[in-house]
Amino acid sequence: MTLLKTKKQIDNTGNIVVQPEINIGLVGHVDHGKTTLTQALSGIWTDTHSEEIKRGITIRLGYANVSIYKCSKCKEAEAYSVNEKCKNCGNKAEFQRKVSLVDAPGHETLMATMLSGAAIMDSALLVIAANEECPQPQTREHLMALEITGIKSIIIVQNKIDLVNEEEARKNYDQIKKFVDGSIAKDAPIIPISAQHDINIDALLEAIEVNFKTPKRDLSKDPIMFVARSFDINKPGLEIDKLVGGILGGALKEGELKINDKIEIRPGIKIEKEGRTIWQPLETTIVGLKTGNDSIKEVIPGGSIALLTELDPFLIKSDSLSGNVVGYLKKLPDVFYELNLEPKLLERIVGSKDNLVVAPIKKDEHLMLNVNSATTLGTVTDIKKNMIHVKLRIPICATKEDRITISRVLNNRWRLIGYSNIVL
Repeated sequence: MTLLKTKKQIDNTGNIVVQPEINIGLVGHVDHGKTTLTQALSGIWTDTHSEEIKRGITIRLGYANVSIYKCSKCKEAEAYSVNEKCKNCGNKAEFQRKVSLVDAPGHETLMATMLSGAAIMDSALLVIAANEECPQPQTREHLMALEITGIKSIIIVQNKIDLVNEEEARKNYDQIKKFVDGSIAKDAPIIPISAQHDINIDALLEAIEVNFKTPKRDLSKDPIMFVARSFDINKPGLEIDKLVGGILGGALKEGELKINDKIEIRPGIKIEKEGRTIWQPLETTIVGLKTGNDSIKEVIPGGSIALLTELDPFLIKSDSLSGNVVGYLKKLPDVFYELNLEPKLLERIVGSKDNLVVAPIKKDEHLMLNVNSATTLGTVTDIKKNMIHVKLRIPICATKEDRITISRVLNNRWRLIGYSNIVL
């Protein structure tokens, strides 16, 4: 087995490029400062979609890469920064590693997007605003989502400390400790910061380096990539001979991908055939690879990546292939149009202000299911003992080891109610 090692590559301009080693999610309640923190760390404002700018909230997953440096002359947290030159003593700092940030939406109507993002996260920053009571509904829901999806490496970021006095900050801290007691985040460090004013960012970087270890990856396995975004970068009116193929964005779970690799995409695109609706897998060739704005020749697990392909841009625009899985031809997991599940239901609804008990799943009920980066709707067609049979509106490519989160509609909102694996 070949384990992951940081790879330095030379891009087309002769510059050294280092691919991020780890995906760090930013999760939490809406307007608690996740996107502002992303900008404080990376210098990139990830809300670029027109509706995001208009509404002032994150709607789609945002991505940004961050290089972490440490000054050998400064002590403890003050030694860490995102700059090559130490801001304290002016000494040249030493490069530690590059990480990739995944900025997830916090609004209650966008839980499916957050769950899709969780599929490509290795660790998570749970952002909690110091100027609001804790927990807020989506603070609770996002922490439960992390627990269900198996993300145990967590740092709690107590943001907006510039908006409260010391007594209020301590009260909020006590609320946070009480909230996470008994959860997977019970021992998580709590770092007070102001992302808006760049306060304590060095302490947060130190906590990331100490607590978020780079996972061991198996490069000897066939590659598996989860697609979180797909888009067309061609501008309207461009001449045909200048068009470029569609782009797939996401993260590699295992294995390696290189330029000129032949790849398959499952479940693919929806087509009508012989009076039936089916999904047809797509085959294409990788013509380019990117991490952030850097072009590279091969990608390994860790960090968000983009595959430049030969696919018709029409097939790939507007995230139409998000939720698909990419790998070598004939090497991908099966595609399921129906599922047998053994749901493990939560005791109470999370994410709602009301203290509601989770009722048993009923026949003919419509559920939202998330697996890896895919989101689909399913109708319960049969119930036997602890097992339900679900017919899917959109098929999924998955294995029996992949965990599926289950949500139902309550008060016109999808609420997380449980999880399951596929029963074959």
